[in-house]
Amino acid sequence: MRATQIAGFAALLAAMTLASGCTRLRSHQGYIGDQTLLNAIQPGVDNKESVQASLGRPTFVGQFDQNDWYYYSRDAKQLAFSQPKADTQYVLKVRFDPAGNVASVAQTGKELIAKISPEGDKTPTLGRNTSFFEEIFGNIGSVGAGTGQGSTPNSPN
Repeated sequence: MRATQIAGFAALLAAMTLASGCTRLRSHQGYIGDQTLLNAIQPGVDNKESVQASLGRPTFVGQFDQNDWYYYSRDAKQLAFSQPKADTQYVLKVRFDPAGNVASVAQTGKELIAKISPEGDKTPTLGRNTSFFEEIFGNIGSVGAGTGQGSTPNSPN
């Protein structure tokens, strides 16, 4: 009876270990903010100081225009060894005029996520398509051809 209890315990432990590999992992990236504060930003009313006081520093500032502030938030789920998939995404873009006042506010979500799948495993390049053997044996006979044996192309004879 004792050996069957040990075997049952070992089987239960093995089943729990295998089941733990199938748990769903959750992750959060970016800004953690209050939706009420995010919705309270108004064009013509707020400025850079009031936005930073209520929302904090932006996740990132526009690369080409320092007057574009972005607050980014993304929750993702992942099962075992698979790639993470976005569950929710939120991007708040606040654009300021040159005086520092809020000019526009735009909110986007998961609809702008683009899936990019590379095409094949080769990068297209310009030039000749040569085979393996042409690469190895292609230059045989072309070194020194037409200039005479042992002469240098740019030297006077």
